[in-house]
Amino acid sequence: MLFDPEMIEQVYTRLPGRVAAARRVLGRPMTLAEKVLYAHVYGGAPAQAYGRGVSYAEFAPDRVAMQDATGQMALLQFMQAGRARVAAPTTVHCDHLVVAKIGAKQDLLDAMTMNKEVYEFLASASNKYGIGFWKPGAGIIHQIVLEHYAFPGGMMIGTDSHTPNAGGLGMAGIGVGGADAVDVMAQMPWELKFPKIIGVRLTGKLNGWTSAKDVILRLAGLLTVNGATDAVVEYFGDGADSLSCTGKATICNMGAEIGATSSIFPYDAKMAEFLDATGRALVAQAADKVAEYLRADPQVYANPHRYFDQVVEIDLNTLGPHINGPFSPDLAWPLSKFADAVRENGYPAELKAGLIGSCTNSSYEDLDRAASVARQAVEKRLKVKSQLIVTPGSEQVRYTVERDGQLKSFEAIGGTILANACGPCIGQWARGGEEGPNSILTSFNRNFAKRNDGNPQTHAFVASPEVVTAMVLAGDLRFNPMTDTLVNEAGERVKLDPPKGAELPVRGFDVKDLGYVAPVADGAGVEVAVKPDSQRLQLLEPFPAWEGKDLEGLKLLIKIKGKCTTDHISMAGPWLRFRGHLDRISDNCFIGAINAFNGEANKVKNQLTGAYGPVPQTQRAYKSAGLGSIVVGDENYGEGSSREHAAMEPRYLGVRAILVKSFARIHETNLKKQGMLALTFNDKADYDKIREDDTIDIAGLTEFAPGRPLTLVLHHAGGSEDRILANHSCNAGQIEWF
Repeated sequence: MLFDPEMIEQVYTRLPGRVAAARRVLGRPMTLAEKVLYAHVYGGAPAQAYGRGVSYAEFAPDRVAMQDATGQMALLQFMQAGRARVAAPTTVHCDHLVVAKIGAKQDLLDAMTMNKEVYEFLASASNKYGIGFWKPGAGIIHQIVLEHYAFPGGMMIGTDSHTPNAGGLGMAGIGVGGADAVDVMAQMPWELKFPKIIGVRLTGKLNGWTSAKDVILRLAGLLTVNGATDAVVEYFGDGADSLSCTGKATICNMGAEIGATSSIFPYDAKMAEFLDATGRALVAQAADKVAEYLRADPQVYANPHRYFDQVVEIDLNTLGPHINGPFSPDLAWPLSKFADAVRENGYPAELKAGLIGSCTNSSYEDLDRAASVARQAVEKRLKVKSQLIVTPGSEQVRYTVERDGQLKSFEAIGGTILANACGPCIGQWARGGEEGPNSILTSFNRNFAKRNDGNPQTHAFVASPEVVTAMVLAGDLRFNPMTDTLVNEAGERVKLDPPKGAELPVRGFDVKDLGYVAPVADGAGVEVAVKPDSQRLQLLEPFPAWEGKDLEGLKLLIKIKGKCTTDHISMAGPWLRFRGHLDRISDNCFIGAINAFNGEANKVKNQLTGAYGPVPQTQRAYKSAGLGSIVVGDENYGEGSSREHAAMEPRYLGVRAILVKSFARIHETNLKKQGMLALTFNDKADYDKIREDDTIDIAGLTEFAPGRPLTLVLHHAGGSEDRILANHSCNAGQIEWF
């Protein structure tokens, strides 16, 4: 099915003129990322140059995508905009709320019952406001976008941090919070700090056990979880052109794990082949006509160090498989050294489960390569030693791999096939039975503590689908399929051959029901389904306005030690069912964050009583007493998901400011959009001055201005005080949000 052909044609019609205008403004050759960004500046042809990593720019993205968990709050906010219809093509995808427990059929039936009220809300709101609706079971948002909506040179935003997956088709996909999505849906300009651009030159060609996943696993190890913050990662080189379209998407998808605003590949033959295979040959033909604008200028490729802010070189010929983890996606181990890492670090060596799928690795190629390992297991009389779980990325992929036999190959070695949904990747896994230290290996993107199963002692590692499949045959993390042998049922030592897989199905994709529901032409008579007494949905009320004066007497709610992702601030898993009810989900606020004063989660001192208790209840006590509070955090605060609940919950409960050493991009923006003060220590050493019983004033708000620090007065128990400076990155418009 070809969606929005007129919109795509309009983008390509104006692309040459807008790139030419940008080139005149810049006075130099342009990277691909610059071409796409400048071509989408709000208001028409660009008239000024923007400082990378410094200037804010306003954009007009081509489309918006929302998944069901974050989409609830986005739609609740859009309902306040007073518009009859969304101004930009928009879709909602029901992929996050399906709990993985038994298998695809039963899990989907259970989800339809458990989430009936939420699905009816999403479907009715989509129908009323002109939004395309993808039913539960249709697939994971980013795979559906890649298969049906992404196009080279386009720009989209999505209420999910892995929206950059679209970069596999040359589209700038950017993860945002729901309030940002509402801007675009309401035809308002969408603001973004103009990103820096990191160039990654890929040379050579993948071989053997190495896959596209290993490119981003290696890059994560090089750049770390915040190495690409406020930057677009642009890939180029003969190695980039050699990768399949879905392989490119895998790499772009996990750019979120290094903090990247987006990731993108230049248009090439692989993309054209994928467009043709997914029924969009007309898009490929249109892209061919403007192909020179869908790649960087030749001078950029000839002298990349002159045009990129940073250049990284990766040789695919010598790149080997990697396994990353545990607890952080940038802890990268070459497979050849992983066994030693397991021994030296005391990681649980027994592999309890291997999981294949997620928005990162659930394409036809991914499943075909992994299935080739499963077929070998049958032929060589090997049995799995660990649980094997497989999640197809979309109904189109699932139907096709069922037809072509890959699912039978997984089932033949004991694999369980789950519904086409996120499932264990985002904590929707009713695992059970594993309470102590244990290890799992996934082809997902994130491996934060408690991310997959809620158990803080689960050591989650990330690898390619084919490596995951090989490892479950051994049941031991010290196994290296490239060099080691396994003992089969006959007592023979056998060695696995490198995996093989088709990039696209030879017989083409097939599907009976995509799971798509188009909205009615006129939604004026459609009523959005929200029950007044609902426990899952709650209509929004405006937050209290700023009092117009400095903030005084703020209580320290929690000083957080170490990694604090959006999972720590607003957990997923069982809490996902309350994503449309701000009051109820606020009961998970900061329950995963580690208190720097006692090393425990969800245990802070209530300054009113002196007793220790859960964070949300402590904050509700402050709110009831008419007191505001402040949260203090460490580096890269808010890493991970785009969920704006991690900003809305503290705001709703009465937290007035977040003071940290540094922020992750999406979360900092979400805080600003909700009227929160997002502050950073002027001197990071001042973090150590924050004490458990502190009451804090924030001075300078009556003269709040871009680039002007604020002063914080720390009133310590006993009467002493410290004064420290806190910086902010607010421009004039963002100060108006406050």
